[in-house]
Amino acid sequence: MAILEIKTAGDPVLKQRCTEVEKIDKRIKRLLDDMAETMYASEGVGIAAPQVGVPIRAVVVDVDKKRYDLINPVITYREGSVVDSEGCLSCPNLYGDVERAEKIRVKYTTRFHKEKEIEAEGLLARCIQHELDHLEGHLFIEIAQNLTRGKIKRE
Repeated sequence: MAILEIKTAGDPVLKQRCTEVEKIDKRIKRLLDDMAETMYASEGVGIAAPQVGVPIRAVVVDVDKKRYDLINPVITYREGSVVDSEGCLSCPNLYGDVERAEKIRVKYTTRFHKEKEIEAEGLLARCIQHELDHLEGHLFIEIAQNLTRGKIKRE
């Protein structure tokens, strides 16, 4: 595994709508592992393929020591609304309040070619929504309010 370079705001790859993963092969599995290593090294809880320069529909999320590799993820259900502070590995030291669905349901393919669906709420739901925005070419700073520099404040 390797730690990859994280692309930052202003890089054109972060503005692209990502393409679907057609074939889950060793290259994709290695990319997912490298993305995870990069995310852990950067103390993040989620990372999307375009953040490491690969414009495909793949994300890695790890909340509460449970890693999800989501390939071609699609949100099929949203419920409620909650505002909370977010940051992003591609926007270092920027934080802001973002409104997201409180609960979501997501269909995706695993690295083992299995179709799955998960229901998420709280931080996991927020992280998945944030990472899926990357797959559409959007950064959280486009929708955040009260953008500030510094550390994220958790109550």
